[in-house]
Amino acid sequence: MAPRDIGALHGADEFLTHQIVDTFATVSESDLSWTEKVWGSLASVDGSLQVDFGLGKYQNRGVLDAFAGVSRGREQWTVRGSRELRTAPEETGVGPIRYEIVEPLKKVRFRLEENDVQPISFDLVLTGVTQPFFEDRNLVRNRRTGRIDVNVVRYHQGGWVSGTVTVEGTTHQVAPQSWFGFRDHSWGIRQSVGAPVTDLGPTREARSHASVRGEMKWTPAFFRRPDGTYYETAVFLAQGVWGYTSAYINEADGRQHAVRHAEPRIRYDTRTRFVKGGELLLTMESGEKRVIEVEALGESGFFLKTGLYGSWKGQIHGSWKGELHLDGEYIPDCWAEEYLRQLGQFRDTPVRVREGDAVGYGIMESIISGEWPELGLTAESDYRVSY
Repeated sequence: MAPRDIGALHGADEFLTHQIVDTFATVSESDLSWTEKVWGSLASVDGSLQVDFGLGKYQNRGVLDAFAGVSRGREQWTVRGSRELRTAPEETGVGPIRYEIVEPLKKVRFRLEENDVQPISFDLVLTGVTQPFFEDRNLVRNRRTGRIDVNVVRYHQGGWVSGTVTVEGTTHQVAPQSWFGFRDHSWGIRQSVGAPVTDLGPTREARSHASVRGEMKWTPAFFRRPDGTYYETAVFLAQGVWGYTSAYINEADGRQHAVRHAEPRIRYDTRTRFVKGGELLLTMESGEKRVIEVEALGESGFFLKTGLYGSWKGQIHGSWKGELHLDGEYIPDCWAEEYLRQLGQFRDTPVRVREGDAVGYGIMESIISGEWPELGLTAESDYRVSY
């Protein structure tokens, strides 16, 4: 038992890693939106099968939740879990959903054990081909109230994947070069955590409308040169109603080259607004122009709505659901009208990338709102979801 002005003692407190004058049961902010989150998206190089994973720790809400899912073509299976944080404050898992740091900054393990929710399971290790890299701090101040709505730092890492994936009784062997993936780790104040407060004025997000043109692209990708060395591009553009940009070319030795301007020239399916391919045009600080070719891998793409990135079936991440809660669903065709309106266009799309003689893979998250007649996107095709 600790004095009332000191947090509970955890196993992590044995290590010499404290950053504030309190225990690891306490974070520096009392904001209920404080979140520490990991994400992973892992896919076969032909796009035939994909795994997505997310886990969030909400220290000030006393909640840890997670999701794990599989996308196969237009099909999608999702398992979700939520539990009381204090029952196992240092355990990075919920029921059958598990996350493990195998080798810090190099290897992580994503697991979904066999379960009664959906006929899927996996055990996958992502090994980075470069070190992790930070993106620019994402800081958003509410223009009406002055409150900091978002203050998040994030690093990501890409690499090859090994392990197994089982779907409906069939086990697929996963090996490096045939599967790739990306993962990130972020912490800070996030938006859309828990149910919206009902006694506040309208937010910028609530006032945004389909007629307002906006575009979001988050695209980490790694490339292998003919000599076997690796580098990566990390482009995060949130134009229009979102307003955030972070873009770098990162070398395996740790050097980061800032991108002065990034312009997406992307082709979309005009009914769904899903990414088909195109280019990312990068202008470096030196004035050098670089062109990244992008090609979507088949029809795969994990829809993040079912992972509670946005409200899904009355649920949203960070909400209290009791000591332990598990649920999920199977969607036979995410492209069908009956599901598309609910799922929106926010999904992890596996892509093949090329820059000259360097080739590789990445994940593209995309939202494009409003009418873009030059791209064939009209109001009728505006499947969208809040980020």
